[in-house]
Formats: sequence, C-alpha cells, structure tokens
Amino acid sequence: MSSPVNPFRYGALAFDEAFTDRDDELAELEADVRNGQDVVIFAPRRYGKSSLVWRAAQRLRRRKVLVAQVDLMTAPTPATFAEKLARTIHDDVASPLLRARERLRVFGDLRVRPTIRVDAASGAVSFSFDVGERREDIDATIERLLELPAELAAERDRQVVVVLDEFQEVVEIDRRLPRLMRAVFQRQPAVAHVYLGSKRHMMRRIFNDENEPFWRSAKQVELGVIAPAAFAAYIRRQFERTDRYVAPAAVEAILEATGGHPYATQELCYFTWQETAADERAEAADVEAALTKVLRSEHAHFSLLWERAAGVQRLVLTALAHEPGRPLTGDYRRRHNLPAPSTVQRAVEALERDELIARDRGAVRIAEPFLAAWLVRDMREG
Repeated sequence: MSSPVNPFRYGALAFDEAFTDRDDELAELEADVRNGQDVVIFAPRRYGKSSLVWRAAQRLRRRKVLVAQVDLMTAPTPATFAEKLARTIHDDVASPLLRARERLRVFGDLRVRPTIRVDAASGAVSFSFDVGERREDIDATIERLLELPAELAAERDRQVVVVLDEFQEVVEIDRRLPRLMRAVFQRQPAVAHVYLGSKRHMMRRIFNDENEPFWRSAKQVELGVIAPAAFAAYIRRQFERTDRYVAPAAVEAILEATGGHPYATQELCYFTWQETAADERAEAADVEAALTKVLRSEHAHFSLLWERAAGVQRLVLTALAHEPGRPLTGDYRRRHNLPAPSTVQRAVEALERDELIARDRGAVRIAEPFLAAWLVRDMREG
C-alpha cells in the first residue's frame, strides 16, 4: 500500500483539494463573468489570484463558457503579444467552435499574416509575426485579434471571457497598447475581461488614475487573507484524509505564524505534515520545528531581498520585524534608532512598492510571509 502524499501545496497553482475556501469570491467572480462584467483582482503576491481565476475558469468551461488567457509577462513585445493572443484564440475559442480546417481561416484577414506551424507529433499550433513589420501594421493586427473572441463567440451564441495575467506589463510591451485595448474592449459589452497583476501599485495606477485609458473601467476586487475558522477546518481535514491528525494548539500556532496568508499557511502546513508520522498527531512543537525548516528553505529568497534593500530600508525592516507600528512617529523612531521622518518615509514608500510591507489602519507591518521571523532569528543567531 502506497504512503499518502503530502496534501499541502505551495509555490504553484492550488488545484483541487489544495484550493482553500474562497467560495464567496469564486461565486462572485463566476457571476461577474457570466454577466459580461470586467473585473480587476487586486491582492498582494502569493494570495492566490491565479488559483482563484483558474478554479473559476474550470467551472465556467463546464458551463460552456469560452476562456482565453494570455500571460503578458511572457509577451515582452507587440509581436510576441500578438503570437500569444493568436494561440489562445485558436486553442481556446476557435477550437471548441470550429472544425479543424476552419480554425485557421479566422486569421486570414489580419493586416500582418502570421507564420503558422503545426507540430507533427502533438498537433499543437503556433503563430509567429515578423518583428520587422511596421508598427501601425502590428497595431492593426493586435486590434483585429482582440476583436476576434467576441465575434467568434457571438456567431455560435457562446459566452467568452478574456483573462489577462500580469496585466501591469501592458505598459512595458507598448505604451500605446492600453489605449488600443480599451478602445476594443469598450465595444464588447458581452465579453468579460479579467485583469490580474502582481504589482499592485502599477495596477492601481492603471485602473484608478483618471488619465489612464482603463480608469474605472472594471469592477475592483480585493483579495484578503483567509478567515481563521475556514483555514482551521481545512487544515484538520487535510491531515485527517492522509491518516494524520493535528492538535488544536498546533492549528492555532500555524495560523498565528501566518495570519491566514494563503501561501504561507500552505507552506508551514506542508513542513508540519512532514514532521508528523502516520497515525500520529502534530503538536505545537512540531509546528516550531517546521517553521525552522521553512525559514531555512526561504533563506536564499530572503537574503536576496535583504541585499537589494537600501540601508534605511534595512533599518525599517529590522524595526518592523520586532515591532509593527508607526515608523514615522518620534517615539517609534527613537526606540529603533531610525533617521529623520522624511528619510524613513522614502524607505517605507519603496518597501511598500515592492510589497515587502503593508499598511493596516495606519500601522505598518511586514507583509512578505515569514520575513519578520527570518530577520528576528537571523539577528538573534548571528
């Protein structure tokens, strides 16, 4: 009989049983898409934006909704963006609707004709556009590609959603691209567009600055941490279904360490499960041992963050690791030997842009999971 596999997952999309709670957010997103509502999802890194959208896409496909998705991080130029867009239109929109010999015809009226290759073994289709084409021709080609999902879906009376991941990269691809995309999207009331991004300050500027084309163009959804009660039930269930148990004190220790942060909780649970033998119960001491291994696993990541931080940023991080609070106040700065308020303010703004810290009702805390614990232990040990 094979041994149970660790039921906790971190570092990748949370599939199936690894997907935790978010039932309300999932139902709301699914309803928005069905209604053709554009949505932008804000959340810190590692809060499960992509997992939420992936689960919603699963459910929508079962209801015959067409889901086209492009990761803008993998499309650094207009030509590569056009290639990725053409590929998802072919695979995720045209393929469910058209017979094989008809699918490629939908690309016949593009201003720039793509080179189309079909892998003989897998049958996968890829597109490439000549990067030497004139800018206006590439723009016209992208515009036409952006129009196709709505047209194809309407012809077959199907709903379609276009998911744009790492959307903040749209400005890096081409500064004119947001205006072109917005001009097309506002003519598609039946199509839902879902925007994700890992850099919240850039995403907020795109959707909240009145000088930007996407200003107030989408419903804004903010993902928070997962409620302790929901996470506690999930943790117990995952242990029990793999022939292990977890003490209430251990669950409390896990959630106290992570604050309900989705990624961090999965990670600490993964290591705690590894500390627990079959038919045994995880205790608070096992969580402490697991946390030590988590910090060892994250050491390279945290060391890189520390090396990139400027001197005053390091001072602020060190202070916040020991005491979350208001680093601009005189008392706080005196307690932690911080420099003048203006200098601290610049450091706080830079750390906030990098999403290493977060504000909560005026107070500031370290947001990166386990970074505070790593800093405290690192200073204590060396």
